[in-house]
Amino acid sequence: MDLDALVGRRRGAWERLDQLARRRRLTGAEADELLDGYQRTATDLSAVRSAAPDATVVSYLSTLLARARGRASRVPTLSWSAVGRFLAEDFPAALYRLRWWWGITALANVVVGLLLGWWLTQNPVVENSLLSPEQVQLLVDVQFESYYSEHAASSFSTLVWVNNAWVAARCIGMGVLGVPVVWLLWQNIANVAVIGSLMHRHGRAEVFWGLLTPHGLLELMAIFVAAGVGLRLFWAWVAPGPRTRLANLAAEGRTAAGVSLGLVLVLLVSGVIEGFVTPSPLPTWARVGIGVLALLFFFVYVFTLGRRAVRAGATGDVGEELQAASAPSRA
Repeated sequence: MDLDALVGRRRGAWERLDQLARRRRLTGAEADELLDGYQRTATDLSAVRSAAPDATVVSYLSTLLARARGRASRVPTLSWSAVGRFLAEDFPAALYRLRWWWGITALANVVVGLLLGWWLTQNPVVENSLLSPEQVQLLVDVQFESYYSEHAASSFSTLVWVNNAWVAARCIGMGVLGVPVVWLLWQNIANVAVIGSLMHRHGRAEVFWGLLTPHGLLELMAIFVAAGVGLRLFWAWVAPGPRTRLANLAAEGRTAAGVSLGLVLVLLVSGVIEGFVTPSPLPTWARVGIGVLALLFFFVYVFTLGRRAVRAGATGDVGEELQAASAPSRA
C-alpha cells in the first residue's frame, strides 16, 4: 500500500472528521456524517497498521478516532445559561401560549367544586353514605387540622411535593387519552368539596379555608395547568390543523415535557408553603396572604415574562437544531 497516496487522498476527510468531533452541537446530518467518517477512518487505521505501519500516522488516526468516539457518545451537559433560558423564556412562553387551556380548566374546576360543595352542604344525608358520624366528627375536629402538623415540616414538604408532582405528571402523561385527565380532576375536586362541605356544616369553615388557602391556591393551579396541558396534548392528535398528527403531537409533547419540568419547581414552592407556612402559628390573614401572593407571583410570571417571550418568537418547544436532530444510523 502506498501510504503517501492514502494520506493525500484521505487527508481532507480526516480533517473534516476532526472538525465535527470538536463541535459542541451537531445537526442530525452532521451526526450521521460523523459516524460515517469514524467508520471510514477506522478502516484507514486498520489498513495502515496491517500494510504500512507508520507510527506518526497511526498515532494521528488513533487520536482522531478517540476524539470522534468521545464526541459521538457525549452526553449533553446542562449549563446555567440553559437553565436561565428555560426559566425566563421557554417555561413562561409555554404557559402563556397554553393559557386558555389551563385557564378554562381552572375556571371549570372551581365552578364545579363550589357547586358540588354547596350541594353537599344542602344535602347532609349524602355524608352518611360516605362516613359514619364518628368518622365525620373525628375528621372535622382532629384529622383535618392535625394532618398539616403531625410530621416534621421538612419531611412533610417533601412528601406533598412528591405526591403533587406525581399527580401533575399523571395529568400530563395520560393527557394524550383525554378522559383519564377529566377523571383525575373530578376525583381531586370532589375530595376537596366533600371535606369542605363537612367543615362548613360543622362550623369549621374558617379552619378549612385558613389551612387550605396558603398552599392550595398555587398547588391547585399547578394541577390545573398540568391538566390543561394534558388536554391540549389530547387535542393535538384529534385536531392537528395544518401539520400531520404525528408532527403536531410531537411538538406539543415536547412542550408538555418542558411544562412538567417547570411545574416541579412550582409544586416545590407550594410544598414548602404547605410544610412551613400552613401549620405555622402565624395569624390566618398572614398565612392566607402568603398563599395569595404566591398565586399572584405565578400570574405575573406568566403574563409578563411569558407574553414577552412569545412576542419574541418563543413557543415553549425546543430549538430548531434539536427538533431536527436524529440519532446517527447506518442503513
